[in-house]
Amino acid sequence: MDRWCYPTDLTDGQWQWIEPLLPSARHYGRHRKHEMREVIDAIFYVLRSGCAWRMLPHDFPPWQTVYYYFRRWTREGVFGDINEALRKEVRAKAGRDEQPSAGILDSQSVKTTEKGGYAATMQPST
Repeated sequence: MDRWCYPTDLTDGQWQWIEPLLPSARHYGRHRKHEMREVIDAIFYVLRSGCAWRMLPHDFPPWQTVYYYFRRWTREGVFGDINEALRKEVRAKAGRDEQPSAGILDSQSVKTTEKGGYAATMQPST
């Protein structure tokens, strides 16, 4: 890695845990030009900092590349798979069953209106 370290960068241990969960390179098309660890670090940087993709610091891979992998992995459910594997590991280390036995819905989080959707959030103009 030939760049400054950011607080959002993965540690070596975190990378060793996540790397096997990422899809392998496709057998067709161009070869990967950038390391996937750099792509993941860039994705975490954008998500944590809240910056626009185009404002990604230049020492990361190009923003178009990072955004491509973010969109592709989002569509393919890669981040959901990583989250599920992480949840299982954390629960197992805590001595709990890997699968939760219950879920909670907070009524404050689930708002409903009579109209619903866009119309319910807009004030009528007077």
